[in-house]
Amino acid sequence: MGARFAFTGGREGWGRVLLTAVGVGLGVALLLLTTAIPNALAARGERESARTNIMYVDKQMPKADNTLLVASVATTFRTDDIRGRELDPEGARAPLPPGIDEFPAVGEMIVSPALERLLKSGDGKLLRERLPDRIVGTIGESGLVGPAELSFYRGADDLAEHLDNGAVTRINRFGDLQRTSEGMDPVLLLLTLVVFVVLLMPVGVFIATAVRFGGERRDRRLAALRLVGADGMMTRRIAAGEAFAGAAVGLVFGAAFFLIGRQAAGYVDLLDVSVFPSDLNPAPALAVLVGVAVPVAAVLVTLFALRGVVIEPLGVVRTARPPRRRLWWRLLLPLGGIAALAPMIGQGNNAGQFNDVLVIAGVTLLLVGVTALLPWVVEAVVARLGSGALSWQLAVRRLQLSSGTAARMVNGIAVAVAGAIALQMFFSGVAGGYTTPSDKDISRAQMEVTPPDSVSLAAAGRQLAETEGVRKVTVLAVGSVGEKARNPDTYIELTIGNCAALRAMGRLPSCRDGDSFTVRGAEYDTGTPQVVKPGRTVYLSPSYTQAKKAPVAWTVPTGIKQADAREDPSGVVRGGVLATPGALPEEVVAQAAGRILIGLDPKVADARDLVRNTAARIDRLTEPATWTSSDRSERFDSIRTGLFVGATCVLLLIGVSLLVSQLEQLRERRKLLSSLVAFGTRRRTLSLSVLWQTAIPIVLGLVLSAAVGLTLGAVLLTMTNTSVGVDWAAVLTMTGIGAGIVLLVTVLSLPPLLRLMRPEGLRTE
Repeated sequence: MGARFAFTGGREGWGRVLLTAVGVGLGVALLLLTTAIPNALAARGERESARTNIMYVDKQMPKADNTLLVASVATTFRTDDIRGRELDPEGARAPLPPGIDEFPAVGEMIVSPALERLLKSGDGKLLRERLPDRIVGTIGESGLVGPAELSFYRGADDLAEHLDNGAVTRINRFGDLQRTSEGMDPVLLLLTLVVFVVLLMPVGVFIATAVRFGGERRDRRLAALRLVGADGMMTRRIAAGEAFAGAAVGLVFGAAFFLIGRQAAGYVDLLDVSVFPSDLNPAPALAVLVGVAVPVAAVLVTLFALRGVVIEPLGVVRTARPPRRRLWWRLLLPLGGIAALAPMIGQGNNAGQFNDVLVIAGVTLLLVGVTALLPWVVEAVVARLGSGALSWQLAVRRLQLSSGTAARMVNGIAVAVAGAIALQMFFSGVAGGYTTPSDKDISRAQMEVTPPDSVSLAAAGRQLAETEGVRKVTVLAVGSVGEKARNPDTYIELTIGNCAALRAMGRLPSCRDGDSFTVRGAEYDTGTPQVVKPGRTVYLSPSYTQAKKAPVAWTVPTGIKQADAREDPSGVVRGGVLATPGALPEEVVAQAAGRILIGLDPKVADARDLVRNTAARIDRLTEPATWTSSDRSERFDSIRTGLFVGATCVLLLIGVSLLVSQLEQLRERRKLLSSLVAFGTRRRTLSLSVLWQTAIPIVLGLVLSAAVGLTLGAVLLTMTNTSVGVDWAAVLTMTGIGAGIVLLVTVLSLPPLLRLMRPEGLRTE
């Protein structure tokens, strides 16, 4: 009978079912998306593994009919990473990488669809200079981790010449043959669990709120049923049937929303993460669980909501002043959460894994505690609010009569903000353990190029110095000095460069071409005084058993000078010998490995890409390194990225669901608003009263969520044995985002509010 009432109640009934279905459907869609994420990540990982060509071996396999030479030519364009490989098949049975049907020839390139679009666009003009090859095909889905990935394969025929320098690998099949599953450390696992709980809790709260849409009108209808003979239990079963029907329609809506979002996912690149629609397949067991849990939860929430409502044949007792809410049992939820997490306080990262069940239970209880405490807080505060403007009085009186409805509306945003504050504290606290400060001095240089031995170091330096956006170039050649020609017992560093370059390596007394220096004060250099003695014959670039180059003898000049050690731009205090090119034999300078440090002009926006283009012209296998002030763990970054992606989806759900909730509240009050307007109340006054009715609960909810979020964050930090610190800027940011969402929803609800404030709203069927 309740299900029939949901669908046969005329326009009123259908409107109620539609609002419930949209609210439930949004939550169901996000739940289905969440259950599909593990499959999507697994599919991305499998495709990444299937195309891997890295082989960590001491000795390359021999050339054969089924071998392929592969060189990594990955690059970066602005902030986007581009995966690139050069392919040189050595036989008819050479393995093809996943996603392509034939090898590109020299001068040809097979690219991902996203890279093809970029290269053909106006923004890709600078990148096209670096990748001038003719595009002859596109990489298929099996060869890409996501639709937005930038990737290419290009042909080559000379990779065998580079086989010894580590830039080229010979393989006979693709696939990460030596991949091992690296365990996640306890803190990162804890972080992952907390992220999932925090992101899913607001979804559950919104679903519970959505099934209670239209509750007041439903109770008045049930009173009419009591008048014709229904008893109390029967009315509750009828109410449960209505809620079940709305939730069932919500499941259909949710499946439709999910399918729409699944197709749209192929066009979205969020924080460098993209997925193919075919990857977003919810696990069948989890999808069935969602399909069963949502209607069951709808029935349970409805029965729970009716526990304090007395539905009599002549009306609903709730229209009188409700009894005061009790506080004691509401405090048990957050206290129980703290009690669940307490046994793991101080465990840190070295005492084994955290207990997953206790972590999930503790975080869930703390966040559910927000939804339990908020109605009591709103009731206690609004009961003490008094006189003010007419709009204020209207809002306060409405809140005093139905504070529970107002609290339900902001429960989801309060839970989301509490979880966000806790996670922000947690991330900020543990980030130091996964972030390594770089030794590099990025104020002196921002990029480094290491050209191969086959390239003239001086010529490369000149080309880079002439590149637009380059402010300073420091060209260095690096070798070693030993007391014997072969297998020396002691060897020291040799750094070759002009006087300006050497001054970046040490503190020189004076310098001109032909000078050489021994460095004193280097931390790890103890052999310089013994090896480099004036008049002694030493050997430059001494050879070992596997070395092919013959060492060159050098007599240490009697006028060799001394220089004090200095930290170079890469953060290393170099010792040994500093020498200008004129002080050494020409063949030594030619054989030494090169390093070119580059200082950029901050006024040139694309300076880094201009340097990369020049480096590609110098040697296509050389990719400049970009210096940063710190390095961060990839796993930590991936979890952080997952949080941002999930939080974005939850914020969208929060905004849309709040708008639906607000519209439902206005629909419930349509007759009241029309009556007030008919009696002469100004629309401006009513609009302000609606704003106050939203603002008061949200302010109280944000204060409560900040308190719970800070508590949860502090507990999580003490669990990981990390000092507790509060990033107040982040707390205010999260709180401001929550308040901004509510303000935006209120503004969007003003047009329908103005339409409802008409005398026509007094009409009834």
